[in-house]
Amino acid sequence: MTAPLIITRDDTLLDELLRLGAAAGVVPDVAHDVGAALRGWSTAPLVLLGTDLLADAARLAVPRRERVHIVAWGTVPHEVFPLALAVGAENVAELPRSDTWVVDALTDLGDGDRPSALTVGVVGGSGGAGATTFACALAQRAASAGPALVIDTDPLGPGVDRVLGFEMVDGVRWDALQQTTGRLGARSLREAVPRRDRLGALTWSAGPQGTLQAFAVREALSAAQRGHDVVVLDLSRSLGPLVEELVARCDQLIVVAVPTVPGVASARRLCARLEAVAQPMLVLRGRGIDPDEVAQVVGAPVLAAMPDQRGLAEAIDLGAGPVRSARGALGRAADTVLAGLQAPVRGVA
Repeated sequence: MTAPLIITRDDTLLDELLRLGAAAGVVPDVAHDVGAALRGWSTAPLVLLGTDLLADAARLAVPRRERVHIVAWGTVPHEVFPLALAVGAENVAELPRSDTWVVDALTDLGDGDRPSALTVGVVGGSGGAGATTFACALAQRAASAGPALVIDTDPLGPGVDRVLGFEMVDGVRWDALQQTTGRLGARSLREAVPRRDRLGALTWSAGPQGTLQAFAVREALSAAQRGHDVVVLDLSRSLGPLVEELVARCDQLIVVAVPTVPGVASARRLCARLEAVAQPMLVLRGRGIDPDEVAQVVGAPVLAAMPDQRGLAEAIDLGAGPVRSARGALGRAADTVLAGLQAPVRGVA
């Protein structure tokens, strides 16, 4: 990654932008006039153009490009906005009010070097199949190797924080995120959600839950994918446009099914409903119908089968999460799934 480019002669503005760059862990290139900046204009991953040199940039007709942001110290006068449009800027930021936004934008340049997270959706093939528990187990095992996040998108579920033992861990939850608008930085999300070591959880606050807002979910998922190695979505069985969109944005959909006649019948209906946006794989919980027969009936391969895990309720009650040992049933099944998803194929970009 080449360095972001700052273009300004305003010493106050420059000092502030360099301070924000240091906070984001990047060292920008600096140009004190637009002519000198032209060499790096097209190659810099991001351009921060001071309002003091905006008219010069418009007069020189700088080439159009993405990720050009106009920055000012204090309130921006109205005449700035037509000039910002003339140079193709994406937005105008007033400092110090927009400090956090600038830090997030600069931080995400580093996150951009990280491959987009492996994104796995988990949904129950029937009620009580244990999808939330498996989603949390999957995230726990992924976090043993790198930063992972489990996102709770089911307002009627038990809550991933309760399964993981995060109820008392401070952090931003859905009710706060849905009150904000605009771009969400990868580092901001990573540092804001309840977290223990490399495992984070985006979930609900205690009490009655509303419905998820599509804009908030899209922005949170995008930030999560930029800032983590693995993102696990705990999906609702109440299928609708938002759930189907999230399924399409996953690299893989895992359907947790119980290998009984009712469980297999329910999983078959769910997979048929989602076949237009995903090619699901099955994880079987418990004993019953042979996995090969389940795969044939449902029309989806069985990626892992596991017995019921002894002591699971106790582990969750103690706040240890579902995976107390990698050798347990959930740990082994989660490792099998993660190993089988090293070459993901995304449904919809």
